[in-house]
Amino acid sequence: MATRPTVSGKVYHLRVSKVNPYVLLPGDPDRVPLIASHWDEVTEKSESREYRTFNGIYRGAPITATSSGIGGPSASIAIDELAMSGARTVIRVGTTGSLLSSIKVGDLVISRGAYRMDGASAQYAPPGYPASPHPDVVNALVLAAEELGVRYHVGLTATTDTFYIGQGRPGFNGYLPPENARLLERLRELKIINLEMETAVVLTIANVYGLRAGAIMAVIANRETDDFDPHAGVSDEVKVANEAVKLLKEWDDAYPDKPIKSMLGIRK
Repeated sequence: MATRPTVSGKVYHLRVSKVNPYVLLPGDPDRVPLIASHWDEVTEKSESREYRTFNGIYRGAPITATSSGIGGPSASIAIDELAMSGARTVIRVGTTGSLLSSIKVGDLVISRGAYRMDGASAQYAPPGYPASPHPDVVNALVLAAEELGVRYHVGLTATTDTFYIGQGRPGFNGYLPPENARLLERLRELKIINLEMETAVVLTIANVYGLRAGAIMAVIANRETDDFDPHAGVSDEVKVANEAVKLLKEWDDAYPDKPIKSMLGIRK
């Protein structure tokens, strides 16, 4: 059926039939086994194009890790097909560039909202629709980061469609349209702390579908100091994300009928 294509009973792109309700969503397929290396049980389910999926158990929580590839369009496919396959909570586990010298390479950023500079989210909701995380997911990520003793920041994220021009980087032959030359300065004026390519899409679609979602990102680039390390902070964010899932499962079990569970769990 072309309207909702499947292959042997599995969703078309992810090539899975069932995922667990708690999903971690890195961009990089190589980050999926890194995430799963901390689990108590692991089953590799599929690898198709940029999408790689493992199911497992982490400290009692049924968990899935699926890579989304780079950018909003591929992330939108991942969210749609994960939701079709049983996902109910999705946490982006990605990388990002910091806009402030005080947020250093190797630190983590937990998003409390995203500026929708992308095009993919506009296919799902009008421009004024919020790209906001669920408070339980934000609180779980913050508490996990605190318990693990890692450096983290909570703030606003900007999501764009491209890595070079869309993030104020000159392209080939130094090409940079005038309207993008002042991009980073303008984002700082808006009190945005980081810039990347997926979070607004994940949060917007999750809100439209009634899923819980959030985002944690390792800072691998600082656009103010020009520092760069492609591996910085990734191991820390993976640990935090896994622990956040454990907390969410505990809160869900303890307060199944409450719309916001985290404050009750933290208070207890």
